Amino acid sequence: MKKIPTLLIALFLIYLAGCGDGDHQEEKTESRPNFLFLFADDQTYASINSLNNAEVKTPNLDRLAAEGVVFTHCFNQGSWGGAVCIASRAMLISGQYMFAAREGVNHNQLWGETFTKAGYETFFTGKWHNKDATVLKSFKYAKSIGKGMYETMHPEHKWKPGYGRPTAENNSWNAWDPIFTGHWTPKVKDIVYDENGNKHIGPDYRVEQHTSELYADNAISFLQNQGKNSDDPFFMYVSFNAPHDPRQSPKSYVDMYPPENIEVPENFVPEHPFDQGDHKLRDENLAPFPRTENQVQVHRSEYYAIITHMDHEIGRILKALEQSGKADNTYIIFSADHGLAVGHHGLLGKQNQYDHSVRMPFIISGPGLERGVRKDALMYLQSIYPTTCELAGLAIPETVDFPSLKPVLEGKEEKVHDAIFGNYRHFQRMVRTDKHKLIVYPHNGHQQLFDLEKDPEEMVNLIDDKAYDEVKNELYTKLLTLQKEVGDTLRVSLN
Repeated sequence: MKKIPTLLIALFLIYLAGCGDGDHQEEKTESRPNFLFLFADDQTYASINSLNNAEVKTPNLDRLAAEGVVFTHCFNQGSWGGAVCIASRAMLISGQYMFAAREGVNHNQLWGETFTKAGYETFFTGKWHNKDATVLKSFKYAKSIGKGMYETMHPEHKWKPGYGRPTAENNSWNAWDPIFTGHWTPKVKDIVYDENGNKHIGPDYRVEQHTSELYADNAISFLQNQGKNSDDPFFMYVSFNAPHDPRQSPKSYVDMYPPENIEVPENFVPEHPFDQGDHKLRDENLAPFPRTENQVQVHRSEYYAIITHMDHEIGRILKALEQSGKADNTYIIFSADHGLAVGHHGLLGKQNQYDHSVRMPFIISGPGLERGVRKDALMYLQSIYPTTCELAGLAIPETVDFPSLKPVLEGKEEKVHDAIFGNYRHFQRMVRTDKHKLIVYPHNGHQQLFDLEKDPEEMVNLIDDKAYDEVKNELYTKLLTLQKEVGDTLRVSLN
């Protein structure tokens, strides 16, 4: 029997090794998870049918909740200005606490950028609200980059009919008529590539389509093309302007919610009892002062309608994901930038520290995660950045402040925070635990203490109740500790 030349044996072994490496690499690439992030604007936590609000219809979000993990106590850390969404989103994409994010968003590695550098097909559509330069460096593709909000205007009179309503003098505006512009006629722009392959932000253009439908169409198109056909995993950031005002949606959705059938919040009052700071800014002027129950019912009915309409568009995206064949290897995350009052405590906006305004939904589903589970662990929205990094096997950038939720998702830890810090400009500071909340208003000396177990609607102020002195002092000490941790230098004190 002739001997096989040593060189041929070596070549054969190299070939076998190469085949093995190729199979291993293909398996490794295939196992890299995809991410679909669905982001609402101004959606309070108590706005999903199966979780906490039987009035609003959200069948697709209900399904996500049934198929994933719900964090029931998700919070936004605060804002340096009236546009709370800007600060929330700066923290989200930078992963930094508020007092660092304002500048850090301009020079640190951003969330989408981390996934782009890792070889992901990264895509964005919708509301960004943190300047063109940051979206440009974060994503490979972006379609219909939206404005922070779309104001309603009457085409002939040029007045803003969404303000100060409904009253006898201002009750002609309706949510379904495109004549009032707003969500119906968004001005948007895209990431475009020149002939040399360099990308930049293209010019603004107007679209005659509701924002929620437009962004869903863009997401579906991506899933049917790059998302489906690329060998690389995808990272999608789909950011709705809904349910931010003007709360517009098709008539069939508005008709689902007759105002007279809508419940008025238990903690409704005609006007907040004291000035919280900026208490009559733009958001609060959407309805006249003092509020009436009817005004609150109208605003809440339109709020529910645009949420249900957005839910429908989310359902279309989820169907396209299923049809792409990549759903089983995709983490789906749904949340919002913050909550909204919409009639609670005599307020309409989000420039306050009550739960309805600082707390939002958070649902995550995907490979290896539990199904239909609710976790009460306190968390910040902005922990999404490090959490997705760990789920993808990527290093978390050193500049990221917020902790990953992966240990909680895996059941290795029960919580990552024992208290939540909140702030609004120089007007408000807040600390919240599982059981209690302390809010301090340095500009006017007001303070509030709530027992959240007994009073979840935050209606009974216990600040002068001697039985709660120990709780008050413990919360104040914790507030000072958290201020130092997040870099807040505002001096606060108790009376």
